[in-house]
Amino acid sequence: MIKVSRLSHATFETPDLQKAVDYFTQVNGLALIEHDGRRVFLGAKTGLLSIQLEQGHAAGCRSLAFELSEGADLGSIRRRLSDEGIACEERRDCAPGVSSILALRDPNGTRIELYSGTSYIGSGFDVLGVGPLKLGHIAFFSADPRALSEFYVRVLGFRISDWIEDFFVFLRCNPDHHTVNFIKGDRAQMHHIAFELKDVAHIAGSCDLLARKRIPVIWGPLRFGPGHNVAAFHRNHDGQLVEFYIELDQMKDESLGYFDPRPWHRDRPQRPKVWTAQEDMIWGPPVPAGFM
Repeated sequence: MIKVSRLSHATFETPDLQKAVDYFTQVNGLALIEHDGRRVFLGAKTGLLSIQLEQGHAAGCRSLAFELSEGADLGSIRRRLSDEGIACEERRDCAPGVSSILALRDPNGTRIELYSGTSYIGSGFDVLGVGPLKLGHIAFFSADPRALSEFYVRVLGFRISDWIEDFFVFLRCNPDHHTVNFIKGDRAQMHHIAFELKDVAHIAGSCDLLARKRIPVIWGPLRFGPGHNVAAFHRNHDGQLVEFYIELDQMKDESLGYFDPRPWHRDRPQRPKVWTAQEDMIWGPPVPAGFM
């Protein structure tokens, strides 16, 4: 089994590359690292690569890149995937800080890129906009969330953190409560992308900035049940949902099997479980029409 350690960056196609760059640098607050004419690379203020942009006919999330443990043997992993009937290829035309990748596709059709070694592309950046700490997680619609989650567990070493009934699953690859989410839906497409902020003041500041930019807050601030993160959502230049969040649950010790205790937990200890749809939110405004 492969052991994914963290989500590194996501690649988006967009019909208006300059508008995408403007959003991610001036609103989201990522730093422009490299622009080679066909690809744009952006990093968080911590110095980590977060987003790759490419010109395309339609807006969409094309791929997710995951970092493996230091020294992971891509050749050995490729042979193991091949033995399981999973097609993959090695490539070297990669992103800054990433020398080579192993690429495959998940059952949803999303391209998955695996690499070993850090992707630090700077010691930190002075940024405009919100300035998130990192790319935190991405959620996708899927016709069969259970089958998709089983692939991530079996092939990539993820663990299931929570379910909401049988239509929404949360998976982790490190202490963060979730790195990928899968929601039952008719079309395989991204639901939202999420960036971690520092604290409540950072969330408030992000909402102030969105107001100055005349970008509505679609939902929030609110505190979820699964994951217990405080979150606020807006739509970006391409109409995609973007979440800013803080205080996501942490599984600090897998052998204990419960999340690091917090005052707002409903269960003590808070273990992975199946939630009802009514428990999805602890406080905040109701989910807006069309959000799901």
